[in-house]
Amino acid sequence: MEDIIEGTAYVLGDDVDTDQIIPAEHLVYSLSDPEERKNYGKYALSGVPVDGAGLPDGGKNFVNEGRFESDHKIIIGGKNFGCGSSREHAPACLKIAGIKAVVAESFARIFYRNSVDGGFFIPFETPAQMIKDIRTGDRLTIDVAKGELTQHSEGSSKTWPLKPLGEVSEIIKAGNIFEYARKAGLIPSAKSAG
Repeated sequence: MEDIIEGTAYVLGDDVDTDQIIPAEHLVYSLSDPEERKNYGKYALSGVPVDGAGLPDGGKNFVNEGRFESDHKIIIGGKNFGCGSSREHAPACLKIAGIKAVVAESFARIFYRNSVDGGFFIPFETPAQMIKDIRTGDRLTIDVAKGELTQHSEGSSKTWPLKPLGEVSEIIKAGNIFEYARKAGLIPSAKSAG
């Protein structure tokens, strides 16, 4: 887990569901095949309307045509981020697309757990309605230890508090739930199992 996360924002609204994060027609690729896996990055957030409906900044593609990674590293969302089906492909595709953190007012419970358990990215909750102030392309810095997000504007900056990660921070630091369980001695390590 990085102590400081820096990158540009990609801003979404409320109730971004897993079909918007990765539409069902793109679930045909293997996550274990490196070449096919890249397509999850290519199609990440391809179900979000880009005509401005539901996007505070008028809509921009998350991943540019012909690419597999986004130029953005931090997603800013509203309430109920990741609602819909329980598919693990949704947080996985965001990681494959290069996302380091998603900051939202609230998360759908299963999406939050899948994000943490798979070690895909850090899901931060915030009491603030950041989608009103932050725009896609704004430069952001997240200080993970302090639990703060800073928006950098020309000649000024604004900082918001993030809710503490609590016990899930240990899972995120370990890399995923299985690595955490191995380090905690809850399951045998690969070396001792062999």
